[in-house]
This record gives sequence, C-alpha cells and structure tokens, in this order.
Amino acid sequence: MKRVAMLCMGLVLGAATAAEAQLTMQMSNGWSFTFAGNVNAFAVYDDVSEGGIASTPGGIVPAADPLSGEAAFGIRTGLLPAFAVFDAKGKEGETDLGVHFGFAPQIQCAYVGGQNPSVNEQGHDCFGAQIDMRQVFLTVGGGWGQILAGRELGLFGRQAILNDQTLFGVGATGGPDGGGTTLGRIGFGYIYPNFKAQITYSTSAGRPMQLSVGIFQPATNPPYTTVSLPRLEAELVYTKDQTKFWFGGLAQTNETPDIGGTSETATAFGGNAGVRLGFQRISLTASGYYGIGTGTTLMFLGGAAGAGVGSDDLRDSYGGYGQVTFTPQDSKVTIAGSWGISILKAADVETDFETKNWLASGGIYYQATKSLKVVGEFNYAVTDDDVDGTDMNKEIAPAVGLMLFF
Repeated sequence: MKRVAMLCMGLVLGAATAAEAQLTMQMSNGWSFTFAGNVNAFAVYDDVSEGGIASTPGGIVPAADPLSGEAAFGIRTGLLPAFAVFDAKGKEGETDLGVHFGFAPQIQCAYVGGQNPSVNEQGHDCFGAQIDMRQVFLTVGGGWGQILAGRELGLFGRQAILNDQTLFGVGATGGPDGGGTTLGRIGFGYIYPNFKAQITYSTSAGRPMQLSVGIFQPATNPPYTTVSLPRLEAELVYTKDQTKFWFGGLAQTNETPDIGGTSETATAFGGNAGVRLGFQRISLTASGYYGIGTGTTLMFLGGAAGAGVGSDDLRDSYGGYGQVTFTPQDSKVTIAGSWGISILKAADVETDFETKNWLASGGIYYQATKSLKVVGEFNYAVTDDDVDGTDMNKEIAPAVGLMLFF
C-alpha cells in the first residue's frame, strides 16, 4: 500500500488517506512508472465583513473587495490543489534513481479584471489558464541517504501544513474571488513553505529519526534584493508509532543594491517546532514558529521588512496552532477542531504596525470508500491590522466537498 503522500510528496505528504496508484508500469530496463494524484471540489459560502479578508504578497490584509460586507457562493478547489503526479524509478548498480513531476491545477477560474464576482465573469472555458507546475525534481539515493534536486516543497514549516486538518478542507478562503487554492491556515498559524528550487540531502528513510538539510534558491526580501548566497533550511523529524516530533530552521542573508559604493546587509532567520501525539481514537497536534524577516503568510514576499534598512528593519513574526482529532471506534468518520494565530510585529524603526490573524476551524471527514473522502467544514477567521485592535475584519466560511485520491 503506497500513500498518496509518498506519491504526491509535498502537500499530499502525510495524508491520512492511503490509496494504490491506479497505473503502475514495469519497463523492460528495470525502471517502473506510476501515476497517482487527487481531485477535490468544495462548495463554499463566504460571508465577509466590511473590508473582507484576502491574501496579498504582504500577508492577510483588509481587501478592496466589491463584496465587502456581503456574502458570496463559489465552487472551488480547497487548500490542497488537484494533483496529477508522475514518477519514474529505477536502480542502477547500488544507486536508486528517480524523477518526479507534479501538476497542481485548481477547478475554478480567476475572475476577469477584478470586476464584480457576483456576476459570472470567469470567461469562457478558462482560456489562458496556466498549468501549475509545482514539482519537478530528481532523486539519487542509497544506503547513505538521498539527494533531491529540483523544485519541491521547502523544509521550513512543511510539517505544520502537512499535519493541518485544513489540508483536507478550505480554512481561510483568501477572499471569494480567488483564482488559486484557498489559504487554509497559511498566515493563520504558519508561514507557507513554498515550492522552491533546492538541493537537499536527507538521511536514510525507514528509521525513527530523519534529518534533511538543503540549499535553496534565495528569495528577494525588499529592499534587500541582492542575493549572492543560497538560503539554508533544515528539518529534523522523529517518528515512532503514532508519535511525531519535528524541529526546523532557516537562514538567509540579503543585501540592498550597491548604490554609491555602499549597501546594507540583513540576515533573516527562523525556527519552528511541533508535536503530534496519536492515541487509540484521539490525535493531538501543536505547532509553533518564530522568525525575523521571514514574513507572515508567503515567505519573504512583503511584510518581512519595514521602510528602513539594516537588521533593525526586519519584522518579527510568530504564531502557531493547536488541533485535536477524534475518530470513534470502528468508524469511518473523523471529527477535528483547531485554532491558530499568526502575528507580524513592527520593526525596531517603526511604531504603528502590527497584523494579527487567527482562524478557528472545525471539520467532519467521512471516508466513504478507500479513496473517496466527504468533507464538511466551518471556518471563522479574523484579521486585525490596527495596533489598537479596533479595525477587525471577519470571515465566516462553511464548506462541503469531495476529495478523491487515486
């Protein structure tokens, strides 16, 4: 039995649903080829307060949304995109080789031109829609471990999203007119690790403890847009029976452009940790993070630095979530509830700045068949971008959907 998690490494990694690959071909040269993935669709009723809640490169901020203070209905992909995953694996001598391609589209179109999404303005057949090529990497391995080279989910913070119940639901929607996946708990309990170009070494799988260390394509962190060194990310995971502990970290040094022979250097770094404790019918999860200059929603994309320069200009961010799941004995139903928060503080050179976003989520997950999951979810999200706590925007988003893993 192979988990979709192992075939869709990344967002499907750690999935509770196990399913055989529908297509496996053994080739004459000793290589094997497999195809697997998932498709999901959710009906979402999105009721937003004045200002709404939407995702931007800088984080979760009040949105200039034509539906502010109103409600909208949509049918869309959840936090987990659909995945079509192709794997080829072989062994040459004592070396294990593999290549992996993961396509991750969503079912809905983005609304055209930012016009009123209360009218059907999605265009005809989603002309011009792009293929979301999230994963493309090769692996080289053996008894000494494995090297992964290519585009894959980052190490820092990935366990937080892979153990989050909203991975199998909607969570915070990111606004009713979103053209991509929903936010889930991204920016409401952890920073999105992103799918990034990397060369990562991992110790041998199949042991209780695994260490992964990688160098990554560095990201610009305005105004620090000159990147001459790779970003370092690391993760240590201990798994035994139904218990899992994880620790991770990152460090990246950027510079401002050299103007007049001078430039400023700043180093962003972060750390995260978490635990999942599994019992006979109950599972408890807790995850937290702290970063300087890492941002709060999409890593390094705005919100990480203030208006000045130098290390004092990097903003602190921290947060986490707690989660409990319950599965009655001999039942195909799992009930889950969680609460999480993300906070982005002012830099040392700033005064009036703070964002605080929290999400309460509850879900019922029915495993109708080995591959089919039926989901019902209720989400209540709050974003506060005012230091005195008076400017709060709220979102209520119940959702029902189907998820088919193959």
